[in-house]
Amino acid sequence: MNHQAAIDHILSRLKSELPAHLYYHGPHHTLDVLAASERIGKLHGLSESDRQLLSVAAAYHDCGFLVTYAGHEAEGCNIARKTLPDFDFSETEIETVCEMIMATRVPQEPGSLLAEILCDADLDYLGRDDFYMTGQQLFKEWKVVGIAKDEQTWNRIQVKFLNAHHYHTPFSRKERTPAKLSHLKELEELVASY
Repeated sequence: MNHQAAIDHILSRLKSELPAHLYYHGPHHTLDVLAASERIGKLHGLSESDRQLLSVAAAYHDCGFLVTYAGHEAEGCNIARKTLPDFDFSETEIETVCEMIMATRVPQEPGSLLAEILCDADLDYLGRDDFYMTGQQLFKEWKVVGIAKDEQTWNRIQVKFLNAHHYHTPFSRKERTPAKLSHLKELEELVASY
């Protein structure tokens, strides 16, 4: 398994092929998720091979946006299944990567520790100081694709999402949940003023 070459390959494709209106789901998001998954994975003492599979899943988790917006996770798995054999991944390794990618669908339903880590890395920003700045990128993207037409709609979506979301790993529950709940409280107060 040549995990680094597989990661480099998909990052190159994301940088050159993703639509320009993906203000949130651009290469910068993938790099953020990759870094967060590596950080959380280290804390769990994963084996070398599990860390490599997690990194590959992080790099590929949103590559389905190269093909479609809705259902991008399944398309990401299609890309992984076509691409990863070229980098000496076994069928079992590819299916482990795809299981992690599919777990990032909302509502998240991870079925393994690796999937839990990727899910938490994917939404790490919810409990960080850059929550509002990162959220503005998603709002801008969602205005283009027609999901949120104005700021009031966007903030109502955020309140509903933050209320339904929970982190899976001990690190994220401890280190990200308090700030996430603070952001939720601020947004609930804002929405109540409409």
